[in-house]
Amino acid sequence: MVRIRNLKKSYGKFPVLRGLNMDINDGDVYGFLGRNGCGKSTTMNIIADVIPKDDGDIELGGGKPITIGYLPESPTIFGYMTAREYLGYIAACAEYDGDISNRVSEVLDIVGLLNAADRRAKGFSRGMTQRLGMGAAIIKKPDLLIFDEPTSALDPQGRLEVIEIINRLKNLGSTIVLSTHILSDVERVANRIGIMNGGVLAEEGSLREILKRHGGDVINLRVRNLTQEGKIALLKVDFARAEYDNNIGLFRFGTENAEDASRRLIKILSDNDMTVESFNIGTATLEEVFKKVVG
Repeated sequence: MVRIRNLKKSYGKFPVLRGLNMDINDGDVYGFLGRNGCGKSTTMNIIADVIPKDDGDIELGGGKPITIGYLPESPTIFGYMTAREYLGYIAACAEYDGDISNRVSEVLDIVGLLNAADRRAKGFSRGMTQRLGMGAAIIKKPDLLIFDEPTSALDPQGRLEVIEIINRLKNLGSTIVLSTHILSDVERVANRIGIMNGGVLAEEGSLREILKRHGGDVINLRVRNLTQEGKIALLKVDFARAEYDNNIGLFRFGTENAEDASRRLIKILSDNDMTVESFNIGTATLEEVFKKVVG
């Protein structure tokens, strides 16, 4: 659906995109991550043709014309209109060529606002406003949806409602670019993820692929009678990625083979007369990988 090669964009003398390469497949929910100011919104605005690129190539829809629905972080809604009136207005502006009344009712149902269809938008909560903005983005049945921070500033219930809508659109076959700082939301809905850093895409792939490359299994270890020699021995292991959090006294070991790593760690503890206080095996999280990739 989206193929980007060597995309560049600067604002004055400040380069934001430094040769971005990115691929979004048809039907993807693509979690687009990165720090503030890393170029996510710039990239999405270029894809949506809101701002021009400086250089590089963008191919949309395999070279075929496509329509794009865009939800900005803070959508502006005409408060004097009802939800039904607003979506009807957006459909007319977008030159929707079907039955506008039926499409509006269909969209109101998708975004969970059918019961509030004839209420004025000025009385809507932040979550309802966000859902109405999503409705405006999908009114024309676009080939590509771009959601910029759709769950920002929402309470847990509002976030859940938005995530449920994204899942509903996913099941309808929509291709969605989802930019958010709430990584748990990405883990729940995205099948592929891209992480921006330094104006380029530093990591891309499925959640499972990314966790395997950067995390795999994680062993958490606390030692009761830690010695300096034992600490050095644990941090110098060659069979896992080792780190120590001095504030909480916790060793963390990233490994692709937790069973083998566990046996070898126990031997190091035994050789250095150290006692295990706690020992557990888990998996890396997207948050941990994100911190590692962006530094």
